[in-house]
Amino acid sequence: MALRPSPLGALFVAQFLSAFVDNMILFIAQAIIVRDAYPDYYLPFVQSTFLASYILLSPWVGRLADKHAKASVLIAGNMVKTAGVALLLAKVDPALGYAVVGVGAVIYSPAKYGILPFLTRSEDELLRANSGLESYTILAILSGSVAGGFLADISITAALLASIALYGASIVINTVIPRDAGNRSIRYANAVSEFFADTATLLRHPQSHYSLIGTGSFWMASAVLRMIIFAWVPLTLGIVSGTKISMIIAVTGIGIALGAMATPQLISIATYRRTVWYGFGMGFGILAFLGISSLPVTVAFLLLVGALGGIYIVPLNACLQQVGHATIGAGKTIAVQNFLENCFMFLGVGAYTLATKGGVATNASLAATGTAMLLMVGYLWLKTRR
Repeated sequence: MALRPSPLGALFVAQFLSAFVDNMILFIAQAIIVRDAYPDYYLPFVQSTFLASYILLSPWVGRLADKHAKASVLIAGNMVKTAGVALLLAKVDPALGYAVVGVGAVIYSPAKYGILPFLTRSEDELLRANSGLESYTILAILSGSVAGGFLADISITAALLASIALYGASIVINTVIPRDAGNRSIRYANAVSEFFADTATLLRHPQSHYSLIGTGSFWMASAVLRMIIFAWVPLTLGIVSGTKISMIIAVTGIGIALGAMATPQLISIATYRRTVWYGFGMGFGILAFLGISSLPVTVAFLLLVGALGGIYIVPLNACLQQVGHATIGAGKTIAVQNFLENCFMFLGVGAYTLATKGGVATNASLAATGTAMLLMVGYLWLKTRR
């Protein structure tokens, strides 16, 4: 008799594979940009097209996840991602191919988080499930980043074919996850106006307001820092190999995974306000790179920034799902979260794209990123004081 994984186990493995490929593709896109001699600012521009998919489609994808069985929505998202990789394989502009991958990712995301309340039975179990999902995601970011840089250095075509095969494996594993009933009464006609009403509802609630601003600050800083490291490592450490740079960037993923796994022992949903101190630590850790010039110290601080970030974000996700499940619905809540997070990331990466195109020094962009993180966490600290 064949072994059948638990529903949560299947979700974790499917999410790992899907996120693994998502992160491979960024490094494959970087190799394509180098191969085809695109300008220096093109990598952050390509990343911006991915983020734009989240911003433009958020009003509809939350409803899609709540209307249909979330396991089926996960499969649909992976199929769209596969189509985006096929476009890259056909040598279309990497900005277009990566944007299609972004469309698949925005379909996928509300379902992967929105299904957790359906698969868990208590508040503590929900927090542990969030921690597990975040850990698998970050491990995928870590290993996918390394694999993407390594395979792209060998063969871009082989790397893209491997991406298609792994998305296919994730689709197969998603078929093991139980189907929730969904809410067939949900309509798309007034999606935009209702989406912004849902956004206002969550922003009025103190707990979800804190969570949305907190997760937005984390992902903005993380997205921009990753783009900066692509330029900072060759300039500061003299390392130009795509494989080595991907391994350095992946250290942050190790830290986030460790932080996410430690979170249940440090912070509960009831004490979520403690996350503010880890957010401050992450911001100061980013600023520390202004004084770093050696590889061992770089690795140590990337690990530290990642660990602080992991502890910062896991309770915020669990808090938001708890409020959303009791108010506007899990899928719509994650869609709002995706929208705001990607607005933050789009603004951050967009500003970095313009700064790079305008010749702004890498260290100046690094200082701006750390300062922006500290300002947003400072805002949350003031909210907790009130």
